[in-house]
Amino acid sequence: MRDLRPPEIVRELDKYIVGQHEAKRSVAIALRNRWRRQQVSEHLRDEIAPKNIIMIGPTGVGKTEIARRLAKLANSPFLKIEASRFTEVGYVGRDVESMVRDLTELAVNMVRAEEQETVMARAREMAEEKALDILLPAGRGQQPVEEERVGPAHGADERGASTRERFRQLLREGRLNDRYVELEVTDRSHPMIEVFTSAGMEEMDVNLREMLSNLMPRRTKRRKVKIPEALEILAQDESQRLIDMDRVVKLAVERVEHSGIIFLDEIDKIASRETTHGPDVSREGVQRDLLPIVEGCTVHTKYGMVKTDHVLFIASGAFHMSKPSDLIPELQGRFPIRVELSPLSKDDFVRILTEPENALTTQYRELMATEGINLVFEVDAIDELAQIAYEVNARTENIGARRLHTVIEKLLEDISFNASEFAGQGITITRSYVRDRLRDIVKDVDLSRYIL
Repeated sequence: MRDLRPPEIVRELDKYIVGQHEAKRSVAIALRNRWRRQQVSEHLRDEIAPKNIIMIGPTGVGKTEIARRLAKLANSPFLKIEASRFTEVGYVGRDVESMVRDLTELAVNMVRAEEQETVMARAREMAEEKALDILLPAGRGQQPVEEERVGPAHGADERGASTRERFRQLLREGRLNDRYVELEVTDRSHPMIEVFTSAGMEEMDVNLREMLSNLMPRRTKRRKVKIPEALEILAQDESQRLIDMDRVVKLAVERVEHSGIIFLDEIDKIASRETTHGPDVSREGVQRDLLPIVEGCTVHTKYGMVKTDHVLFIASGAFHMSKPSDLIPELQGRFPIRVELSPLSKDDFVRILTEPENALTTQYRELMATEGINLVFEVDAIDELAQIAYEVNARTENIGARRLHTVIEKLLEDISFNASEFAGQGITITRSYVRDRLRDIVKDVDLSRYIL
């Protein structure tokens, strides 16, 4: 985080997201402010609240991707959730506090994986010893049963040690990879139980499963696997034993509280529009339930109490039928930064198809390369694809960059289906090929609405 200054953050986001410079600047500043807060004196640190962000713009322009890439960049626990999943307490739906529980669970898994990685070298050494014990039951200087009765023969220990070392060498060279061994592994499946609870009680099901699994004796089962898989299973088991779960939980809770990011999508769907009938009846109630979480409160999770005072909330919505001012004033005040994302133009589509590291043309080129096909997109073909996607968005529903997925998938449908027939060949996608494949669909509005 020390080296992630706002310009560098924006440059990293530029590798995957085209345009939307204002939104990138806002999230970059918000991320940098988290590091700055950690550097100020402790008595002032708790007083500095995160500046939550509302991103306003049509679907498919990069709102979710900006938040997801930002979290990955900062190695922060990240949860994307639709605000429309929640309903006011008393109605059918999920409790808003469940988002904090889900984020904490993600953080625990993240930290556990990191801790396992740090001990994996030691775990692999221990797994190797266990594998040798299975291959050579009388290893580690133990004597076979006959020798225990009559006493060790001269040089038996030396022979056993040298045999073990020879097997270790064969194991490391992969010359035993085709050999099967039998392992006794713990059965990690939970008891099958389902609990129907009211809102706010979602954790009861999980807690009951864990309680019953702890009460019942650990069941084991025997598996016959090849040596490489056996080494991996043993290494995973050993790494689980080597890590300190109390430390993992402590670090995970700290990470949630100081660097967690919750992305609230479709927040416009819970914006009340001065109506008290139909599905709108609980919209304002959901906002009021969200308010304490966003303002900062303490949520009970199975890992202990988690504070949300410094969790960064990024909300987004198209706001076609409503506007941010339709949110209750208290909630508006907790999202001081508002960024409007612009609709995508034809030039943006061209850039999306070519510039990002994960550009669609690159993805399809690599996919076809697995079949031995050298797929090439001409510049004119990319321009035509961008034009078609832009026109279809303008005439039907505007789904932003997601339209490119449907257009290019339809374009390459025949090539993908008959890929085995083109193995070893080069295929060039030209402007005329794009027009031939998509002309009729683009001309017929009803057909394009159905197919694209």
